[in-house]
Amino acid sequence: MAVKEAAAEHGAGLDSGTHEGTYSGGLWSWITTVDHKRIGIMYAVFAFFFFLVGGLEALLIRLQLGSPENTLIDPDLYNQLFTMHGTTMVFLAIMPLSAAFFNFIVPLQLGARDVAFPRLNAFSLWVFVFGAFFLNASFLFGGAPDAGWFGYANLTSTQYSPGVRIDFWVLGLQVLGVSSIAAALNFIVTIINLRAPGMSLMRMPLFTWMTFVTSFLLILAFPAITVGLVLLMFDRTFGTSFFNPAAGGDVLLWQHLFWIFGHPEVYILLLPSLGIVSEVIPTFSRKPLFGYPFVVYSGILIAFLGFGVWAHHMFSVGLGPIANTVFSATTMLIAIPTGVKIFNWIATMWGGSLRLKTPLYFAIGFIAMFIIGGLSGVMHSSAAADLQQTDSYFVVAHIHYVLFGGVIFALFSGIYYWFPKITGKLLSEGIGKVHFWVMLLAFNLTFFPQHYLGLHGMPRRTFTYQEGLGFEAMNLMSTAGSLLLGFSILIFLWNVLVSLRKGAAAGRDPWGGATLEWAIDSPPPHYNFRVEPTVHSRDPLWAAGGLDVDVNDPAAPEPHMPSPSLWPFILSAGLVVAAAGAVAKSLVVVLAGGAIVVVSIFGWAFQPLER
Repeated sequence: MAVKEAAAEHGAGLDSGTHEGTYSGGLWSWITTVDHKRIGIMYAVFAFFFFLVGGLEALLIRLQLGSPENTLIDPDLYNQLFTMHGTTMVFLAIMPLSAAFFNFIVPLQLGARDVAFPRLNAFSLWVFVFGAFFLNASFLFGGAPDAGWFGYANLTSTQYSPGVRIDFWVLGLQVLGVSSIAAALNFIVTIINLRAPGMSLMRMPLFTWMTFVTSFLLILAFPAITVGLVLLMFDRTFGTSFFNPAAGGDVLLWQHLFWIFGHPEVYILLLPSLGIVSEVIPTFSRKPLFGYPFVVYSGILIAFLGFGVWAHHMFSVGLGPIANTVFSATTMLIAIPTGVKIFNWIATMWGGSLRLKTPLYFAIGFIAMFIIGGLSGVMHSSAAADLQQTDSYFVVAHIHYVLFGGVIFALFSGIYYWFPKITGKLLSEGIGKVHFWVMLLAFNLTFFPQHYLGLHGMPRRTFTYQEGLGFEAMNLMSTAGSLLLGFSILIFLWNVLVSLRKGAAAGRDPWGGATLEWAIDSPPPHYNFRVEPTVHSRDPLWAAGGLDVDVNDPAAPEPHMPSPSLWPFILSAGLVVAAAGAVAKSLVVVLAGGAIVVVSIFGWAFQPLER
């Protein structure tokens, strides 16, 4: 009861300035910014743009499959679309949308004024942006990558994929990997070193905890795919034979390297969403998270076990009974810490004073859809069952229930939850709930029939299918659902546009939240906290008396902040110029890109750190 009263007192009637100047300034100020909040916003804008691009690619795929023997899209374009859809959604949409929250929210939850390395933060943003556009520029130069987003050898060899399509994919992913590793190192150092006084690790908010775990996953998982991409680049460019069986290579080497990255990648996508839901549910249940230590340790265990399940993607390649048995067991085992989190969330809501706001709708929708995706995932832990399902539409349904029904629903929960803090405006509750129900209906209409399509024998990655196989009705239903799903995203965009112009002012804490970001103005000032807070409990704003200092004290001196810098932007451009030269097989362009990189590093090193 005391928690509820303290939260209500903190959230009610606390007016604040909107700090409209926080995001003011022209284009130049955004290009040169090192402010973690602006960087988070740009991550969100670019990632959502590519989410729309990936969604458009998916709609074209579904329109092609809406009827048998359709000729809307030719086979070559179809291969490009499903390759780029998977690549875009994983690397250009979901990961950077999570990074947007990392950038904006984590320093605020820590009580910090910025991340540990502001310029490295800007560098990670611009590498992502340049790398994303570089990858999509392949459409203009002979076609986009077309070997699947997992790039199986030997489909990616020059024999089967001549031209530059796969070169764009190989080099684009390497550039994007630089962004991810730079950001991960930055957040690890930030979380270790910049926590407010009194904020021990076991007092950190759950979203910050999951960011911490995800960052370690990134720096441990990305080297594997980087090695694979370098070997593939050598095969394609210099004629080596790492993946050429005729010359002593091994096509399964690629699968091992890819999936030992690829399955931790699933949790790189998922863990931030688990952190978002772990913030939203306690706030709208008006009670602390049930079993906080179990949620923390289960997240760590998920990350650890995530490196021991990769070969369940390879049950069909003939690894043998011992390997299949081990990876079946580890796949079943990883369901345990995931289930722990679900029970903790339900226990938090049980007996709570639920406020059914839009963020909670999406959080509950996430739990329901993620359970369905998890149950079909456990089915794949059986090697015998997986052998039948692996190349069918059943797997397509499974991955979308995990990554859309799970991750995307949670990301929307986070958007509705933190939009007031980011912009100072509340999103419309009415439009938001319409968005939720339309998206929930459309999502299930799109992807649930695909379970049946897979069980009835429809293969994935198929360009078309013959009439009379019994696939027509389910495919038509799935295509209709995808169009409705696209409409639900338009509803969300309308909500954002209307709310930015006419939305109600949010104040500091419209939800009565427990964590430090709700103690400062909305949107936050450039320096975040004028006075550094001291934390005495896990839910500092719900503790009796709240914070013991006024973190917005106008009498306190304004902190010095890092100076803007153009060098991260130029350095990122240099990397992509070098990558473009490698695609074009032009040593001159590669050296020009390298020169830009060297000059940028020296400029970066000698520029003053503060204003």
